Amino acid sequence: MIIISHRGYWKSQEEKNIKISFERSFKLGYGTETDIRDYNEELVISHDIPDENSLKIDDFFKIYNSYSNPNLTLALNIKSDGLQSKLKEKLIEFGVENYFVFDMSIPDTLGYLRNNLRVYTRHSEYEPIPAFYEESQGVWLDAFESTWYDGDVILDHLKKGKYVAIVSSDLHKRNHLDLWTYLKSNNYHKLDNIILCTDLPEDATEFFK
Repeated sequence: MIIISHRGYWKSQEEKNIKISFERSFKLGYGTETDIRDYNEELVISHDIPDENSLKIDDFFKIYNSYSNPNLTLALNIKSDGLQSKLKEKLIEFGVENYFVFDMSIPDTLGYLRNNLRVYTRHSEYEPIPAFYEESQGVWLDAFESTWYDGDVILDHLKKGKYVAIVSSDLHKRNHLDLWTYLKSNNYHKLDNIILCTDLPEDATEFFK
């Protein structure tokens, strides 16, 4: 299992999606999920409406590349339309290869597929039929209200050759231990093509070791 942090490995709400949280995550060997928007014609890191204080994507990728293992997984949550060309240019410029993009609007996803970028489709209780499934390299498996899926859902995606990025329950302010226990008892944590996105990466490492 690949464990990645959510908006960096933050210790307080104010640290989400800023330099210190990414430095901490990468230093400890965790990839991360983060949010991409545009501000003044530049790509920036921001979950909400960006401003002049938002971390520029150039600086984010420089932090990523400054650590000894620059091949950590990046889950890039696309929050604005029309960023495909600029993002592709930055990925090439900084040599970022272990990434995927997700959460784009349906029309916008077409642009990412046409640019041959690594796309994960979303599967949740609100999206029972994942869009662009055949074209996607993986699935972002989410559960907003409760863990609606079971092992058969995970195995079906794996059998079809997809990576499965599982959203840990703590991201939705629910207890995570039931999900983690299920994953561990069924040996999903031993699979290379399972990703767990969590606010508690060190706890997850300790739990699954």
